[in-house]
Amino acid sequence: MRWRWILLFAGVGAGSLAGCRTDYADLPTFSAERKLLQVVVEMPAGTNQELRYNASAQEFQPVQQAGVGQMIEFLPVPGNLGFIPGTQVTGSSGLSAKTGAVPALVLAESQPAGTVLEVVPLALLVLDIDGNLAPVVLAAPARPAQRILPDATDWATLNRRYPGVRQSLSLWFQHRGRPGATRIAGWQDEKSAEKYIRRWLR
Repeated sequence: MRWRWILLFAGVGAGSLAGCRTDYADLPTFSAERKLLQVVVEMPAGTNQELRYNASAQEFQPVQQAGVGQMIEFLPVPGNLGFIPGTQVTGSSGLSAKTGAVPALVLAESQPAGTVLEVVPLALLVLDIDGNLAPVVLAAPARPAQRILPDATDWATLNRRYPGVRQSLSLWFQHRGRPGATRIAGWQDEKSAEKYIRRWLR
């Protein structure tokens, strides 16, 4: 049933989200009540459809290439891919090219585009896309009930308890786009991720 829902969402995503008028890019970086880092979901876990938030139109839109919606010709996205609101990366490229915000991947069950999640940073994955560095924050939900990896709350524990995650995510990011375009420049811990986020706060 879960996969059927994801497929249905992928088929109607652009039309059903066209009425979205929340300015997600202008949301605060940290939640008002609990002061936790927030991530706006663009691509739900389990989809192959490339979706990005268009801040000027305030809509989630399919990424177009030659007038056709772009699909990931590899395995579906292994987490909820999105961005951290209230951030702006100078000279952004790669995953943050549309919004210019710091991109993030949240390890949780599939959440619809437009969902705002409170998260804790786990790591910073630094991609090299055609010679341009494109860091991505890896995060887990702040709420324990939303976590698919219950013990993963920092980089050291993620590596110790779930050693295959790093390799799996590295392979996915390397193969999600044009062959040979992306390589893994390195992994850094949660403190590096927090420092990177604060560097690009608006």
